[in-house]
Amino acid sequence: MLAKNSEKLNDFLKLLPKKAGVYRYYDKNNKLLYVGKAKNLKNRVNSYFKQKLLGARLKLLVSQIADIRYTVVSSSHEALLLERNLIKSEKPKYNIQLRDDKSYPHIVVKNEALPRVYFTRKKEKDKSEYFGPYTSVVYTRKVLDTIKNIFPLRTCTLNLSKENIAKGKFKECLEYHIGNCLAPCTGKQSYTEYEFNIKQIRNILNGQTTPVVKILEQKMQECVEVLDFEEAHEFKKKIEALEQYGLKTSIANTKIKNADFYHILEADKVFFVQHLKVLNGSIVGTKTYELKNKLDETPTELLEYVIEDYQPINNAEVKEIVTPFAVETGEIKNSIGNSGEREKILKLCYRNLIAHKLHFQDLKIKNDEKPEAKMRVMEQLKKDLRLVDLPRHIECFDNSNIQGTNPVASMVCFKNAKPSKKDYRHYKIKTVVGIDDFASMEEIVYRRYSRLQRENAPLPNLIIVDGGKGQLSSALKSLKKLDLIGKIPIVGIAKRLEEIYYPGDSIPLYINKKSESLKLIQFLRNEAHRFAITFHRDQRSKNLYDSEIEKIKGIGKKTSELLLKEFGSVTRIKQATEKELLTFIAPSKVKLIKDYFKANQ
Repeated sequence: MLAKNSEKLNDFLKLLPKKAGVYRYYDKNNKLLYVGKAKNLKNRVNSYFKQKLLGARLKLLVSQIADIRYTVVSSSHEALLLERNLIKSEKPKYNIQLRDDKSYPHIVVKNEALPRVYFTRKKEKDKSEYFGPYTSVVYTRKVLDTIKNIFPLRTCTLNLSKENIAKGKFKECLEYHIGNCLAPCTGKQSYTEYEFNIKQIRNILNGQTTPVVKILEQKMQECVEVLDFEEAHEFKKKIEALEQYGLKTSIANTKIKNADFYHILEADKVFFVQHLKVLNGSIVGTKTYELKNKLDETPTELLEYVIEDYQPINNAEVKEIVTPFAVETGEIKNSIGNSGEREKILKLCYRNLIAHKLHFQDLKIKNDEKPEAKMRVMEQLKKDLRLVDLPRHIECFDNSNIQGTNPVASMVCFKNAKPSKKDYRHYKIKTVVGIDDFASMEEIVYRRYSRLQRENAPLPNLIIVDGGKGQLSSALKSLKKLDLIGKIPIVGIAKRLEEIYYPGDSIPLYINKKSESLKLIQFLRNEAHRFAITFHRDQRSKNLYDSEIEKIKGIGKKTSELLLKEFGSVTRIKQATEKELLTFIAPSKVKLIKDYFKANQ
């Protein structure tokens, strides 16, 4: 049914049924604006037209509504499924944008002879057992890997009935020969043993690892008694893998058996919801959602949206949903986590949200290309560092010197608050012997700005050195030699507490942790560090090759580079046959190489 125009709207609203269903709002061009679900269509849709109760965004939506259509369904569960499908397929303008709209991963123990155990996003009505849903694909696959390392399983889709196996219809495949399967298809692994392993897998998936560990320990002891130490060692590795799995999923107190925990946090008009799943006293999954709030929904409404999106496909094992405030959770019990273990786990959710929020803000600074946003950040940095000029051109220095080998440094350049990679520079330290970060900083700052002076190139509006007072003092020595003191602002940033040091001031400046300007400084520092580390690794690899091949008397640099180019590594050169080497170099040089590696084995 639909309302064609505003004159008929009031009459239409009166005729809406008091039943569960889905409603859709369309504009004058028949474009879908919004999809919603309701336990009571009449009450829910009418609430949009009570102007005194609406926020600015809802008023904007209502002003554009030309048609209203609805579909009555038999339950609120069906309404949720229909609403979700319509949002995913139609992408209405005003609906909440919930990232990651894939179905949730499960682990299935297939209902078949000698069951397979595998990852799936699709639940079928075939009487198979589905464990989950898990909130992380990576975690789900790690669980499967742990299980398959302990209990090798078949992956084929053959009908392994007892009758088919008895008739000898099958033969061992590659999975058997590489140790991933014990070939129940040919009777090499008995039905009884395979079904016993499936039972233990069910225990693991239910979070009950202790009984499985005890069984494996018993088998290990039996191997020791018959002096089969190799097999005993294999059981020991399986026990360690299972204990490690249990350690990763455990929480401090196992009184809370089966519950889902949700917390919510706002950051720059984006809401983050953390979901943490507890099964049999163990944390078995965690996921963070990002939602764009388009219609001024309250945190309660947004949290209910995420819970409703997740719970209908959840297994019946969840007995409780724990939240920081009361929400509608249907037939499942809702608890407010304000004390005891529930509060403890909700705080864990909140800490994860804080970390996610900071990461989001960091990415926002990196990826926001709008000129006004970049200008805002530069203005804030100018204010925080008490600069005279707007820092449109910033250069940041860092050293990389691991165990005193291959000392190098880097300079990264940001223009208008974003990386200018064509202006990045690498430096090999030339004048410093051994480990001396201060002297290295002095050298590279001098080399950089003496060159800019020679080329009459523009100087930066701000210099940042990665380090505290020591690195800053070293950089100042070079600026003094070049008569640049007072002409370029310079600061140092210490890693530990993100202190900002000024020349001649022993008391550091602490910028607000939420400030965009601190995020920009950290981005500069991290980029300089990354750039220096990458160069350092390249130099170590190159020097390793050089020192190894060119140690051979009679083998020059060109021959060394040729062999490395053709074979890719020193190890492959060692392993190459004389015939393979003769393809590229003379017999006399082949003999030198073979004799050298033979003597140095």
